[in-house]
Amino acid sequence: MMKRLSIVILLIITACSNDGTNRNPYLQEIGFRFEANLNLPSYSPLTNTGSAVYINSDLAGTRGVFVINSGFDQFRAFEGSCPNHAPNDCSTMSFSGQVATCSCDDYEYSLFTGQLLNRPDDENRYYDMLEYRASFSGGSVVISN
Repeated sequence: MMKRLSIVILLIITACSNDGTNRNPYLQEIGFRFEANLNLPSYSPLTNTGSAVYINSDLAGTRGVFVINSGFDQFRAFEGSCPNHAPNDCSTMSFSGQVATCSCDDYEYSLFTGQLLNRPDDENRYYDMLEYRASFSGGSVVISN
């Protein structure tokens, strides 16, 4: 009886393992809260659907945050550091229109979905952009993690 109980407990413990998570090994998950007032000139482009801004602040994300107006008062926010590199001199991404680009290797990411657009066709694992919570309230977009 004791042997069966031990086997059941062992099965339960191994079944609860989180080894299969999608945790990005390159980016730390840090806690922050940043408010972007859309009445300010630097954030006013976010009043238009499909427009994006880069928030270059030590108070938002690891290397800043990209925010895009995805329509109907919905916003998406993504980490500014390339998700496929540890933060370094070339990992802070730039953007044009609705695409963010990593200068380390020219990986391109959609600011609407965060997905890697030019994913290499090899056996390596590649990560999409790290997304943060974004909510719209009282003329401001609040980005947090």
